This record gives sequence, C-alpha cells and structure tokens, in this order.
Amino acid sequence: MLDPRNDKLAGILVDYSCGVKKGDLVYVAIRGVSSLELAKAVIRRITDVGGVPFWYYNDDSITRQFLQRNTEEQIKKFASFHLAMARRTDCYISINGSDNPFDLNDIPPEKMQAYKKLYYKPVLADQITKKTRWVVLRFPNNAMAQLAQKPQEAFEKFYYDVCCIDYGKMSRAMNPLVRLLKKTDKVHIKGRGTDLTFSIKNIPVVKCDGRFNIPDGEIFTAPVRNSLNGVITYNTPSLYEGELYENIRFEFKGGKIVRATCSGSDEKLNKILNTDPGARYVGEFALGVNPMIREPMKDTLFDEKIDGSLHLTPGRCYEESPNGNKSAIHWDLVLVQRKDYGGGEIWFDNRLVRKDGRFVIPQLKGKFTRKALGG
Repeated sequence: MLDPRNDKLAGILVDYSCGVKKGDLVYVAIRGVSSLELAKAVIRRITDVGGVPFWYYNDDSITRQFLQRNTEEQIKKFASFHLAMARRTDCYISINGSDNPFDLNDIPPEKMQAYKKLYYKPVLADQITKKTRWVVLRFPNNAMAQLAQKPQEAFEKFYYDVCCIDYGKMSRAMNPLVRLLKKTDKVHIKGRGTDLTFSIKNIPVVKCDGRFNIPDGEIFTAPVRNSLNGVITYNTPSLYEGELYENIRFEFKGGKIVRATCSGSDEKLNKILNTDPGARYVGEFALGVNPMIREPMKDTLFDEKIDGSLHLTPGRCYEESPNGNKSAIHWDLVLVQRKDYGGGEIWFDNRLVRKDGRFVIPQLKGKFTRKALGG
C-alpha cells in the first residue's frame, strides 16, 4: 500500500532539495530494505519531472563482507568504478535505512580508515558533495526507532513531521543569524564541563535549510584553525563506525585537541583522532535550530539539528566554509544547551547571544519555535 507521506517527502527531495530538471541524471543510493518504499516514490518523482534515475542498493551487512577481507588495491578498484558513475551524475539522493547500525562494529580501525581514505573521500567527499546537487536522509525503520527509544508508529509520525517542516520559512528565519555570524570574531561557549573560546573571523557562514540534508536546521561556519583554547564536554551520545561514544571531552590548545577522553574506550577515541594530522583540529562550528527535534537519537543527521544545540566537529572543513583543515574524518559531536540538558551560554564578541538554548537578542528571539516555523 502506498504511503502518501513518502510521496510528499519525495517531492521535497526531488523538487526542493535537488531541483531535478528534465534530462538530469540522478543517482539514487538506497541503503537497507526498509528504504525501498521511499526509494520507489523518489524514482517515480524523478521520472515524472523528466529526470533519468539510476540506483544502487547496499547495506552495512553487505559492506561488512567486503571490509573484512579486502586489500587496499581492491578498495581502489571499487572506488574507481563508483567514481566513474559519480562523474556522470547531476544529482545524488541517498536514502539510508540500515537495519543494524552496529554491523561494522568489529571491522578493524585500519580497514575503516583505508576505506574512508580510498573510497569515501574521492567518491563521496570530493566528487559527489562538491560537484553534484545532493541530499542525504535516513529512513524511519525499526532500528532507528529503537535507537531513539520510541515505538515504531510514534517514531514514524515524528520523522515525517520533522522532515516535512516548511523549509522556506526556516530559511527566512535563519537570515538574521547568518548576518550576525558573519560579523562575529570571538566566540565563547560556556556550560557544564565547557569553557571554550575561538575565532570565526572572516570564515564564510552557510545556512542549511533543506537543500542537502533532510531533516535540516543548522547554520555552520568554522573556527580559525589555530584559535581554539579551552575545554568542551559533549552531552549527546555519538554512534561512529559502529561504536557508541558518550561524554566525550576535548581539551584544546592552539586549535589542537591535546587530550581526549570519554566514558567508553579512550584508546578507540584517540585512534580516530590520530587518523591524520587534521583529525585533531576542528573543521566546523554550527548551531542547531530545528524546533521539532528535541532529544538525541544517536543519528547525526537528526542530532546535529537539535533545538538549542551546537556541534563542534573534529576533522575536515567544508569547501563552502573553509578554514584550511584537511582530514579523512568529519565527526559531528553535539552539545545540547537547553536547561533540561544542563544549560549553557554562547557569547559573540563579549555579548550574550544564546542562554540555555534560547536566543536572547531581539533580532533572534522567538525565531526558531514550532509556532514560528509552522511545526
């Protein structure tokens, strides 16, 4: 039975996010069996507007078979094949519905790092995200509902409400914050276990309003690479390469993470940060403003947009907001500053801008609420 919610979401992905036009070649990457119904709706919509869809099905249980046994030479040939397809692509839509987010949990770190360097970076990071119109989203399967600790039906309703928010209204609401960030030099983040300063002077600011990720709702820039000093403690769990990390704490000196700890394995955490020299520097600073997303659910695409949150990201910067940091990793780690998560403050150039997750200056007060954005 067709779900009209999938048709509505497919319309957002194809028409709004990617702007598919007649004759466009659209690469639909489908991950997980549960994603198939939305994928079908997307392929129907692409065809209806005159685009030409082609699709690739995968899931982590299949990828696992390759990663357990491959050599670097095999990864290079695998990447070369996919790169040839990516180079012909006008648009890329990725629908992720992994049945088990821990499928890659036992892959040796050195194999994951090789896969990231030899496949992910040239194909996805350097080609698709830089040279196509693209959008990525998760699909609300039972595994995702379990991570969010919600019943399946309740989670599905939440998902479609979040993903189908009025992105036009959100985009307009973001404009004053974008203007403020562009004028800002010094940022000071305060909170429980956090006292961190850095500069964002002259770094471009980008609003994320449904063009590349669904759901969306963040504004990002990047710190001046060597300007971070102090400490930050993240209060949101992060699932990375099949491993769950909690209470991550970074100490910075001259922009570099000089000490990293967490509630789990400090050794695994530091292996990630030792992937390459850029992994211990920050490539992104962003504020989450989606009022429909309130709680962490161990899914980056949702967690980084949490109402009243920020994320400070070890690793590669975005080309749209460059600070010179290069790395094979880009790890969005989230700190929620609402009162129910311990509170916190953000200061721009010695002026209090956000307290306990709420903007307190006139041009931003009340901009990012359910009522304001039609949620």
